[in-house]
Amino acid sequence: MSTDALVHIVDDDIAVRQALAFLLATDGLAVRVHESASAFLAEVAEPTGCIVTDVRMPEIDGIEFLRRLRQRGDMPPVIVMTGHADVPLAVEAMKEGAIDFIEKPFDDEILLASIRSALARADRKAGAAAETRAVRARLAALSERERQVLEGLVEGKANKVIGLDLGISPRTVEIYRAHVMSKMQAGSLSELVRMALVSGQAPRGS
Repeated sequence: MSTDALVHIVDDDIAVRQALAFLLATDGLAVRVHESASAFLAEVAEPTGCIVTDVRMPEIDGIEFLRRLRQRGDMPPVIVMTGHADVPLAVEAMKEGAIDFIEKPFDDEILLASIRSALARADRKAGAAAETRAVRARLAALSERERQVLEGLVEGKANKVIGLDLGISPRTVEIYRAHVMSKMQAGSLSELVRMALVSGQAPRGS
């Protein structure tokens, strides 16, 4: 588990907050408690890890909390706790972006399993975001000509065709291609193309 494996507990019931904090701490998880959704939104600008929230809370309930998290942008995995009569609310929470809901009273292991899954998802998302940032930084370091050659490669063009498009020889294209592979730290052409596409910034030549 990463160092960002923090579990935020959002519940207006102090007894629930304390019980959950004790349970998660006993399982070796880092915990931060919040007495309301508004308190969380005021205190935490860029949450890491995951959030466990009650669906029924005063002022801002769990559904509105999810909506506000979505509006702020990069929402972490959210698990919603509901009562037996709140299944419709739980379904609505899933539609608003919650990844799971747990019905009270719940088995401790079921909640812990859901939290571990949420934290693993957060780790994967953070890893993908870090990779995207790294790829974009490498793309930004390419020269204009290198970016043009990369665009041709992403479009599936052969060196000869890229050379004709750019008015350079196939041999010169090969040299630029080697530079691009090196700067992008790509081990193969397929990896290079994947990087350009996954980054969302596949270059466009003039």
